[in-house]
Amino acid sequence: MAKGKEIFGIEYSEIQDLLVQIGTNIILAIVILVAGFWISNLVTNAIRKVLKKSNTDEGLVTFMSSATSLVLKVMVVVSSISQLGVEMTSFVALLGAIGLAIGMAFSGTLSNFAGGIMILVLKPFKVNDRIMAQGEKGVVREIQIFNTFLHTDDNKVVILPNGPVANGNIINFTKEATRRIECFVSLDVDCDVEKVKVLILDALANNKDVLKDKAPFVGVEGMYTGAMVLTVRVWVKTEIHQAMYYVVTDILNQTLRENGIHVSNVPTTPPVKK
Repeated sequence: MAKGKEIFGIEYSEIQDLLVQIGTNIILAIVILVAGFWISNLVTNAIRKVLKKSNTDEGLVTFMSSATSLVLKVMVVVSSISQLGVEMTSFVALLGAIGLAIGMAFSGTLSNFAGGIMILVLKPFKVNDRIMAQGEKGVVREIQIFNTFLHTDDNKVVILPNGPVANGNIINFTKEATRRIECFVSLDVDCDVEKVKVLILDALANNKDVLKDKAPFVGVEGMYTGAMVLTVRVWVKTEIHQAMYYVVTDILNQTLRENGIHVSNVPTTPPVKK
């Protein structure tokens, strides 16, 4: 029987069959990759919708969605590589060795993952809470596997690694239903303190957003050279705290001006606390 054409000692027909097989495997691998990523996105979105409908905490929704997406896409990539004919036993062993090396090199990433779990379990804050962490202040928009996303007042996005956040100091400005506003007023030493107190308290009492069950307070913070400093404290609902700080300072300014009370220019007023 006559032999066909040969290339490097291999029959041309065998090369054709091999190329067809390789090409088919590559096409199937690409199909698996594309279809798998598409399906993983559908599954992730479905899980997100189900969790939201069940009134699950928004932080847990984000965390579970990103974790599910990661796991599914890793499975898709492994399946795609398997279709190319790579021996999975060797691949898994190689993947394990690479994973160990990466884990040692990026131990901080594992710390961030553990931090994300701690945040979701212990709940020092949740999505839409206003917090300060790692020196950054903003509203929590997302809690993902490795990072927490804050939006600042000027609409910057701050990405914080979960590890340091979970292990560091966290100030949650919206954890409680009410918050206190504290202002300082610097007056001339010869002013009628009791009159000023009554005027300020009356003005604050007329504001509907100042809580009445926690009465406003006005007291002398201290006496300084050429000035007397009063402390003014009021309680408001947390959701309007920021806006009310400026409302209270406007009330103080207007009340003093309308009653002819002179505000001292001596720069000894304690810093305003927010």
